[in-house]
Amino acid sequence: MANQGSSRSLLWPAILVGIGVAGSLDEILLHQLLRWHHFYDRGSQAAGLIADGVFHLGSTAVLAVGLVLLVRRWRAGSAPMRWAVAGILVGAGGFNLYDGIVQHKLLGLHQVRAGAADNLPYDVAFVGLAAVMLLAGLLLLRLPGGRLTGRRPAGREL
Repeated sequence: MANQGSSRSLLWPAILVGIGVAGSLDEILLHQLLRWHHFYDRGSQAAGLIADGVFHLGSTAVLAVGLVLLVRRWRAGSAPMRWAVAGILVGAGGFNLYDGIVQHKLLGLHQVRAGAADNLPYDVAFVGLAAVMLLAGLLLLRLPGGRLTGRRPAGREL
């Protein structure tokens, strides 16, 4: 495939977008709206709020950088959109898998739902969804063709 190099160039920016989306959704839904936990639950509420703010700034920055790079690279070539979709799934799934295993369980920074009598159902759902997203992205990368591999028409602007 002659365009494989430019196709892959969409992958890394898309992974950044996926990480930024997963981090931002985690912050907005689980930290702010549902108030299930803070990024750091082992200190005071003020420490938790400051940690949340720093985490939100970081995830927003990763999302913004990823989007800028993704749009630039998409405009520069006619790479299949499948690489971008796959990268977003890999980034989001990989980030949440890391979060669920390392930050929740190994480091104990926070639980999916702090204060719950039993975190196992929350952990299974969180890590399971992350694994499904990661696997879907990896499988999409391995497909030889498919609906998402169509190239954008010449001269089309984003």
